[in-house]
Amino acid sequence: MELLIDVFGYLSIVVHGLTILAQSIALGGVLFLVLLALPLADRIGRDIAVSTARIAAWGAIALLAAEAATVALQAASVVGSIDLAWADTLGANFAIAGFMKMGIAALLALLLFARGASAPVVPLVLAAILELVAATMTTHAVARLSDRGPLLVAAWLHQAGAAIWIGGIPCFLMALARATDGKALRAVSARFSRMSMAGVAAILLSGAVMTALYVGEAEGFYGTAYGVMVGAKIGLFAMLLGLGAGNFLLTERLRANPNTSIVRMRRFAEVELGIGAAIFFAAASLTSVPPAVDLANDRVTLAEIAERNTPAWPRLASPDHSDLALPALQAKLDREATARAATPQAAFVPGAGELPPRNANDIAWSEYNHHWAGLIVSLVGLLALANRAGVGWAKHWPLAFLGLAIFLFFRSDPETWPMGDIGFLDSFRDVEVAQHRGYVLLIVVFAWFEWRVRAGGWTNRAASHVFPLLCAVGGVLLLTHSHAIANIKDQLLIELTHTPLALAGIVAGWARWLELRLDPKANAPSIRVAGWVWPVAILFCGLLLLGYREA
Repeated sequence: MELLIDVFGYLSIVVHGLTILAQSIALGGVLFLVLLALPLADRIGRDIAVSTARIAAWGAIALLAAEAATVALQAASVVGSIDLAWADTLGANFAIAGFMKMGIAALLALLLFARGASAPVVPLVLAAILELVAATMTTHAVARLSDRGPLLVAAWLHQAGAAIWIGGIPCFLMALARATDGKALRAVSARFSRMSMAGVAAILLSGAVMTALYVGEAEGFYGTAYGVMVGAKIGLFAMLLGLGAGNFLLTERLRANPNTSIVRMRRFAEVELGIGAAIFFAAASLTSVPPAVDLANDRVTLAEIAERNTPAWPRLASPDHSDLALPALQAKLDREATARAATPQAAFVPGAGELPPRNANDIAWSEYNHHWAGLIVSLVGLLALANRAGVGWAKHWPLAFLGLAIFLFFRSDPETWPMGDIGFLDSFRDVEVAQHRGYVLLIVVFAWFEWRVRAGGWTNRAASHVFPLLCAVGGVLLLTHSHAIANIKDQLLIELTHTPLALAGIVAGWARWLELRLDPKANAPSIRVAGWVWPVAILFCGLLLLGYREA
């Protein structure tokens, strides 16, 4: 149970992000069915409505599963931390709201699987509204003592806007693929464009209200973890607006010429969905930290940010492993146990809910790791740019990532095997270590696939998509990554570095995706731009890592 409590924070973010994604797809599918597929069935074909109902139904099943996992995880954490009976825990507000969401999701799935596109519209819409109400009851707004009404309305509107726009994209992509002629494509794109604009308006209005009431003054943006994550959401949202604007212009071209190629529209929509999912995980991260207005103390100042980010020469020399806090403490405990002829006590037990000790050498060790990683990533970015410019031998640039993976495997967690006393399997009980191991695996996988594609002439289309997808996924996971540091300010100053890294990773992944997926004939300018953007984003990551400091 102690292990569950220790990992609860991270698991709750991941599961909540999946819940928001499933909710948006389910409700977005319902709204797409009611507002587009059914009204335009005579012009675009009944089969689109049938497929829309199926997408929404599976989205409801995913929502049911994700919400069940959320309730189970939260209940187990409460029972384990305050020794409350299961019956009492399942009667708490969070459980009631979760059961309500699960019941409505089950109803939606039943209606849509049983009746398909013929499902009654009024019950579907009412169920969607109630689902959003139940979801709103699990937000920060419920616990507010002031401005509760406006925040509840804003939270409901925010989720509705996300559902109608981002949640409707899977159905939109399906409709574009199945539309039989230019007139059908024009009808679908024009109607969804108007729906998306309504969703954007809802998100902007509600976002402005929540930002004003949750973040407050400018210091709340850069001085708190909540404000930093809101800033990340705003950055991702700006990317979505740019992609949406591109599709809007293409929709207008379809009005004039129904034979206009829609490949770019489909690819932009794919990226919108991916970035939208990243926003959902960023939103999930917000639930794990208090609103900025509630954190009057321990805020980071501009002077502290400037001091921490003042350029300095990278640390390229590492302290000795024995000088780190945990090995030194373990050696001391071993000596004391030997003197008493007793069994040595473990200095740190992964998953026990305690933070490992740190000293100045631990900070130097971490900075050394980040700076050497920055050198490797910068080399990757430069080689990728050289390859893009036509340098043939630079096509082997993915192999440099394998060097990074090996380096991180040995160095990222010195208290664990192979450098420390904690065994390989036992180390996974620590959330931060498990995340680091996961990043190493991601690096190895996408480096191998991308090298095989570039240098080995691997023509498997799916293999070429591994790099951009895992790069984007890695960026999203970095948004949810937390550091085991007790000092709130130091933790936030680290997040201020890692958040731009996450955003750059997301940009790199989806830019590469566009380079691969766009039509070489119809979208050549966009391909050229995307082909330069992703290596620059990787180089930017390397430079950020070179400037990383913890003191």
